[in-house]
Amino acid sequence: MTTQLCDDLLPNGLTLPEAREQSRRAYELDRKHVFHSWSAQAKLTPMTVTAARGSHIWDGEGRQLLDFSSQLVYTNIGHQHPRVVEAIQQQAAKLCTVAPQHVNDARSEAARLIARHTPGELNRIFFTNGGADANEHAVRMARLHTGRYKVLSRYRSYHGGTDTAINLTGDPRRWPNDYGNSGVVHFFGPFQYRSPFHAENEQQEGERALEHLDNLIRFEGPTTIAAIVLESIPGTAGIMVPPPGYLAGVREICDRYGIVFIADEVMAGFGRAGKWFAVEHAGVEPDLMTFAKGVTSGYVPLGGVAIAPHIAATFDDRAYPGGLTYSGHPLAAAAAVATIQTMEDEGIVEHAEHIGRTVLGPGLRELAERHPSIGDVRGAGVFWALELVSDRVAKTPLAPYGGTSPAMSELVATCVERGLLPFANFNRVHLVPPCNISEADAREGLTILDEALTVADRHVSMD
Repeated sequence: MTTQLCDDLLPNGLTLPEAREQSRRAYELDRKHVFHSWSAQAKLTPMTVTAARGSHIWDGEGRQLLDFSSQLVYTNIGHQHPRVVEAIQQQAAKLCTVAPQHVNDARSEAARLIARHTPGELNRIFFTNGGADANEHAVRMARLHTGRYKVLSRYRSYHGGTDTAINLTGDPRRWPNDYGNSGVVHFFGPFQYRSPFHAENEQQEGERALEHLDNLIRFEGPTTIAAIVLESIPGTAGIMVPPPGYLAGVREICDRYGIVFIADEVMAGFGRAGKWFAVEHAGVEPDLMTFAKGVTSGYVPLGGVAIAPHIAATFDDRAYPGGLTYSGHPLAAAAAVATIQTMEDEGIVEHAEHIGRTVLGPGLRELAERHPSIGDVRGAGVFWALELVSDRVAKTPLAPYGGTSPAMSELVATCVERGLLPFANFNRVHLVPPCNISEADAREGLTILDEALTVADRHVSMD
């Protein structure tokens, strides 16, 4: 199976020669003028994307690829959904922008719809431009609410690229930005496959992780800690679904010490994990919950903080010292309204759960039985990761922590050559297609991955 070349018009109405010429010029200008994130600029050869529809994108050569990355894990309702496109167009014709101190109907309705789906009483919404600044503001709220400064977050996590958010992050992207003065203390969360607690089973992993967290708090000083920030299911760090009882245990620890529990749902939220929010799997209500990405399917940037009443009350008679010029921007709010309504009307969250339970989960586990390069399979909904290894017994990663390898590069290139765009990070391949992917497309993605994994298998030690 190889990538398909478009013989007629692309979804954007361009012919193949027109698309190639447009792509050539775009690439030339990109390499001349665009400074890319997280990259050594001289080494980049980025893919040009000229068109997208549903679960597919088309590259600069007109090749059709099945998008199992959802770009940066945010096209939860797929590309170019007509209801959302139309809503943005209608809002642009009606009112393109308004300052955040004024009321606008799109923002009010977006807040109502978000609050309808947040756990418990998280019914006040502070809008931001994305996930990083949502986490920045959640931490600021927690610090002001408690009068404390320290914040705890786990290793193997990602919370954004701005100053506080990158210091919260527990992966190598933090290292060049961390000067040890942010007030952030990191701890180990549960990750049974590479357990830091020498656990023998899932229950033991969760119990020991909670004991570790409690000990850390007691040694750091409970009265110095404002918040614990956790991705409900860590995303780019590896999609490690927490053991049953772990998040409830964190909630209990926070209650015991008067610490604010912040759930980061930027990647795992809005259907990605088969629930509106991944924290619902644990039946836990955080004090603050951040979101972005899937709230608009990435069509227009939007993020936010959902706030519990006791935190919101802190600012009833005290000004909250923070804001953004584009907070609750009408175009973004209109996109959120249409996205949420589409998800409700089309049963997209339920569909994501179904695809994970009946197609992706069983399919990936079946691949693990046949491919010795797969060390671990984990996930929920349309939020899955394969841990790739060169030695199953030693669990030797196919690429080093914080880096890549020729084996991983070859695997990704093979996926793309055969028509699949995966999300790769270190020694992992993440399978994170749109929440409304069809069963046929999901199975096609698994078929392509099956073929590509033979590349990784060649790097496995059979001693």
